[in-house]
Amino acid sequence: MRNTFKAATLESKFPLLSVEHGCIISKDADVTVAFRVELPELYTVTSEEYEAVHSAWVKAMKVLPDYSIVHKQDIFIRESYQPQTDKEDMSFLSRSFERHFNERPYLNHYCYLFLTKTTKERSRTQSNFNTLCRGFIIPKEIKDREAVTKFMDAVGQFASIMGESGYIRLHRLTDEEITGTDKEAGIIEKYFSLSQTDTTTLQDITLKADEMKIGDNYLCLHTLSDVEDLPGNVETDMRYEKLSTDRSDCRLSFAAPVGLLLPCNHIFNQYVFIDDSAANLSKFEKMAKNMHSLSRYSRSNQINKEWIDEYLNEAHSFGLTSVRCHCNIIAWAENGDELRRAKNDVGSALALMECTPHHNTTDLPVLYWAGIPGNEADFPSEESFYTFTEQALCFFTAETCYRNSLSPFGLRMVDRLTGKPVFLDISDLPMKKGVVTNRNKFILGPSGSGKSFFTNHLVRQYWEQGTHILLVDTGNSYKGLCDLIHQKTGGDDGVYFTYKEDDPISFNPFFTQDNQYDIEKRDSIKTLILTLWKREDEPPRRSEEVALSNAVSLYIEKIKKNRKIKPNFNSFYEFVRKDYRKVLVDKNVREKDFDVDGFLNVLEPYYKNGEYGYLLNSDKELDLLNKRFIVFELDVVKDNPILFPVVTIIIMETFINKMRRLQGIRKMILIEEA
Repeated sequence: MRNTFKAATLESKFPLLSVEHGCIISKDADVTVAFRVELPELYTVTSEEYEAVHSAWVKAMKVLPDYSIVHKQDIFIRESYQPQTDKEDMSFLSRSFERHFNERPYLNHYCYLFLTKTTKERSRTQSNFNTLCRGFIIPKEIKDREAVTKFMDAVGQFASIMGESGYIRLHRLTDEEITGTDKEAGIIEKYFSLSQTDTTTLQDITLKADEMKIGDNYLCLHTLSDVEDLPGNVETDMRYEKLSTDRSDCRLSFAAPVGLLLPCNHIFNQYVFIDDSAANLSKFEKMAKNMHSLSRYSRSNQINKEWIDEYLNEAHSFGLTSVRCHCNIIAWAENGDELRRAKNDVGSALALMECTPHHNTTDLPVLYWAGIPGNEADFPSEESFYTFTEQALCFFTAETCYRNSLSPFGLRMVDRLTGKPVFLDISDLPMKKGVVTNRNKFILGPSGSGKSFFTNHLVRQYWEQGTHILLVDTGNSYKGLCDLIHQKTGGDDGVYFTYKEDDPISFNPFFTQDNQYDIEKRDSIKTLILTLWKREDEPPRRSEEVALSNAVSLYIEKIKKNRKIKPNFNSFYEFVRKDYRKVLVDKNVREKDFDVDGFLNVLEPYYKNGEYGYLLNSDKELDLLNKRFIVFELDVVKDNPILFPVVTIIIMETFINKMRRLQGIRKMILIEEA
């Protein structure tokens, strides 16, 4: 009786023999080395950098021996964001931020690189000799051990060249990462389950001429396997019109439309088959002669002969390496409607690359099988096209999704593509990489674009990480955040200065917590008094500066000796009026050198009971040095010629004091609407 049972076990068809020393050995003795690839982030690469990446790929390809296969596999899977709300020290706003993005869908990217050493006979196998189509496999031994040793040396050189480029990093996979362990799935198991998470069981695989299923997922395939389907020109990168302007250029890799810009679940396979280039060119020479001899019988033969000649001229003129190339996109969905939508998306993405979308159904099982890590040599040769290394590598994707910064300091942002939260260091890491030379930031945007909203988000996270923040505000944009910090710290932090008629803004520039007056503090007091005393168009004479400096120094010595004297402007004014007047008389200081009566007369409005007697005589004895969140709201005083300069000097004195005395602590001054 004939056996009609059409099912088979995966074990009986499995093309791999073993994994040893980080190498995948197929049942036909093909050796494969697997890498995890780290690519540059999306929208962060310039045209020159894309060319540098492409050049690195070309250099690395040259070190591989003949009959090697380079297989780059990019896996894009839609996942949902899982918030991190289990941290004990999370604030209310941080936890709310994480909850807001709960279950937000995003496209995650996993990139692998497989370098395979095969033989001349295996590189020419077609789809009818695939392991899926054979009833049995006869394992064979590796005859040429020296060839394998040379290949492994070439792989090391390949990884070194890519690493030295500075843009791409290769991490070689271990045996456990390939095969998996009892607790974690390996890359082969993940490939068969169309998932990059830990899988417990493998799903059934349905292979038909017009349909392929893995579990509940339906698969579809688009291929780039014919020169006629390719664009007339290929480039390392292209202009992304959506984010480009007349004055700025946003660049993406040539294959970006079938990468992160393709929103469905898909695998983008890129193959480069390195054959004997000289043998390939010799074959084309013979083919050109045959075409020439048959050209009188068919116009197409003459045209083909011209194309072959052009190919040979390019190869010999520029010393190019003849290779075979193939690209395919495998997309999947759980139902027919989603699958049709995925087909249309893939077709549109290929059209953006100026490629002709070719939906392939018959070869889907074979090409999926050839995409198994370590089974690259099972690829059917008729599905590839001849080109040069430089052109083939233009089909390699060169960017990935945004990654979390490894730095311990940063802030939570969201990526530009899907809105997934990302931990980003925009202060320390760019400095270490040499991208910037300082940590200054400039936030620019039209009214209502979200500048203050973003700044609130930024300064809140910086404050939670121990940063001293001084804000100069107009419009009460940070009143809510300041009140929140004030309540959270029980009044120990979150100081808000603003002008009100019933509670005008006031300071005490002479107050220090530890009764220490360093050079910066003395200079700050001197500058403040000079600002109150002299107009902008009236520079002080040298004698006046010296007299004022002596007055400040003598006053500080007096309050240090007599702790009963309350340091403020009132006591300083009285000191000048009484004690310092006697000092000037004893030194025979002339009135034209320092007019003490004129000095006292100008500063009288800032003395008690004066018009601005409240301004410099605050009784709150507030030490701003140890306050980590300070807001100066200047909406009312910004147009006042008297109050605004004083408040400005107080602000700068406060921040300079922090800069000088708080060594090793991160500090930030932010000026709203500067």
